[in-house]
Amino acid sequence: MTGGRAGKARAWAELLRVSALLSVPGDALAGAAAAGVRPGRGTLHAIGASLCLYEAGMALNDWADRAEDAAERPHRPLPSGRITPGAALAASVALTATGLGMAARAGRPSLAVATALATTVWAYDLGLKHTPAGPATMATARALDLLLGATASTPRPSGPARTTATGKSTAPGKSTAPGKSTATTTATGPSGTTTATSTVTGTGRATRSGTATATGRATRSGTATATGRATGSARTALRAALPSAVLLGAHAYAVTAVSRHETQGGSTRTPLAALAVTLTVAGAASGVTPRAMAGRRPGPATTSSRSGGPAPAPRPRPALPSRGPLLFRSPRPSRRLGPLLALAYARTPATLLLHAALNPSAALTERAVGGGIRATIPLQAALVARAGAPGTALALLGLVPAARALARKVNPT
Repeated sequence: MTGGRAGKARAWAELLRVSALLSVPGDALAGAAAAGVRPGRGTLHAIGASLCLYEAGMALNDWADRAEDAAERPHRPLPSGRITPGAALAASVALTATGLGMAARAGRPSLAVATALATTVWAYDLGLKHTPAGPATMATARALDLLLGATASTPRPSGPARTTATGKSTAPGKSTAPGKSTATTTATGPSGTTTATSTVTGTGRATRSGTATATGRATRSGTATATGRATGSARTALRAALPSAVLLGAHAYAVTAVSRHETQGGSTRTPLAALAVTLTVAGAASGVTPRAMAGRRPGPATTSSRSGGPAPAPRPRPALPSRGPLLFRSPRPSRRLGPLLALAYARTPATLLLHAALNPSAALTERAVGGGIRATIPLQAALVARAGAPGTALALLGLVPAARALARKVNPT
């Protein structure tokens, strides 16, 4: 019984390619860093959604390719009979629903991105994988995964405040007198302060003590404002994270293009093109983004003015609100860590791609694909460091040894 359970667990691990799972969390973390926000609960929801949708795609991929795998890779879980096609399809549906549910917990913008991601994954597995649009589709899915982390990590602003007030005014005499009352409500949310002012107007009746009372419903004399809206914040996060998403998508495009030859080999041009893309992405990921430099502050002036005297001291600046770009930025982004991580990224698949180009056999091509999958982690770390979050970048880099250890036990391709 124990051996049967272990064999079943092994089969599911192969179907879901659990050795590649560690390449997924960095997408959300890179998206959060690119958007300029600190990872929080929304980031965790994005990571959970990404893991579920990634595994849904793996199960659906083997279900759609079960006839092809029966001829080319009969050892896979479905053609070998260790897992039934119905179980694989049911797992894909359940994982997709779970992923969308977790994305919904991070807000409507995150759910919209996750829905686009799930649609892309299903379209790839069910039809586009074996077409010329296959690599571009997979690149889109990986880019959307990073954008999901950016939108989910962005704090949602608080809603407008509402108030109802009862006013009271005093007027001597027996005639009627209008009464007014003003009430101000202030609410503080994660994105700023909301202030609303209401005014009560009414007609009072004189009492024996000579005091007129008036009661009325509050009428809004101003519009409640908040620092940003949910849609505006999401759009800002998407624009900020788009360059990192493009670089990650380019890497996924190269790996997917090589993977189309991993069962039969025979391509020299594709590994060389993938190597060129890898080097280009590494060069772009080695710099520091302008948004990361936003956290830096100019030091006091030490040069002399044109007249020969000391330069005037800079005028004090008002305190800046703690918005996204300043929450997660290192005061002085490291200019050395990014290039080192980009070099580590390029070094991971470069040798394997060269071997696959010189000897385009199926075995070497499959090794190159595995190296490209593992290279995703240092690329994510380089993108995070590029955005100005060196601590998270180093934490991501720590996943590389675990990913290598898992790859020795379960093939990631």
